[in-house]
Amino acid sequence: MVLCLLALPAWAVETMRISMGPPTRSITVSARSLAYGPDSEEGPFVALKGASVRLRVAHGKLLLNGAPVVGDAIRFRVGSQASAKVPGTLPIRAGKSEVRGDIVVRPVRGRLQLINVLPLEEYLGAVLGGEMPASFPLEALKAQAVAARTYAVQKKLSSLGEPYYLGSSVLSQVYAGISREDPRTRQAVEATRGMLLTYELQPIEAYFHASCGGRTESGSDALGRALPYLKPVDCPCGKLKRSHWSLKVSRDTLEKALGGSAGSLEVLSRTSTGRVRRIEVGTHRMDAATFRAKLGYSEVKSLSFTVEKEGEGYLLRGKGYGHGAGMCQWGAKLFADEGWTYQRILAHYYPGTALQKLY
Repeated sequence: MVLCLLALPAWAVETMRISMGPPTRSITVSARSLAYGPDSEEGPFVALKGASVRLRVAHGKLLLNGAPVVGDAIRFRVGSQASAKVPGTLPIRAGKSEVRGDIVVRPVRGRLQLINVLPLEEYLGAVLGGEMPASFPLEALKAQAVAARTYAVQKKLSSLGEPYYLGSSVLSQVYAGISREDPRTRQAVEATRGMLLTYELQPIEAYFHASCGGRTESGSDALGRALPYLKPVDCPCGKLKRSHWSLKVSRDTLEKALGGSAGSLEVLSRTSTGRVRRIEVGTHRMDAATFRAKLGYSEVKSLSFTVEKEGEGYLLRGKGYGHGAGMCQWGAKLFADEGWTYQRILAHYYPGTALQKLY
């Protein structure tokens, strides 16, 4: 399946379908010129009068400038690209987001779901700007480009036939469209065009995170899946001040976030890398991932933390930011500073994988 998907003829382009935020009640789509048609890359597309349209849902029906739309979705494309077989690269705006490619609008439970359909390499140019500072060394950006491309293709393979393949938030890959593009991110994408990480000829689940705190986590402990290429490896990011954090948590905060009494907070077990696996809050026992989600990912930055009693609350001292599996972005930056190539960085964080140019 992978080879069939990616061994494309010269004229073809690998595309992605990205859900742009939560469904909304109404939306304005605009561009220098607009064409619309069914949710198909080959259309046919019909030119619209004017540079913008307003869409909303009424009685379960999709309305365009107040007129009902035939079908369960409508697709917009920049008019000058309407005859192309695949989405183009000219800007189009949906609400506050300016993106490249096409915009699909479909009604979902009385609201409008927006899906951006665009070439994979254009998508990656914006993803890099959302996932890694453009000021990072080019080799680190290249490593991120390969990881993000591999992650996107793997998600596409597992979501074929679905309305979209990925979201646009941190739960997928951060994607905010043209606003996050940068000449350096585009340079890194172009330098690695078509490069994927594979294991036994399949694109891997190329997870990554901001900072591991000194050692990455296994796939089984971080994600609940024993993926052979997600093994704990040492990382230089632990020496960075930014990799260390602390959080004061009051008893009231615990009780509001978790419900019920929070008379105590105690770590029950840890993984082989020292991250919290199980935790006890009052009379409640839970896995640490649930604890982190309830208190907030930006508050409890990782599961590598200790707990100290402090007055009526607790002090968490931790290191790292994120789930810890796969490539550490700050570690990649430090390795690149030392002269490592992107190939060596990827081989370190995803042991046993192969780097392949598949298109």
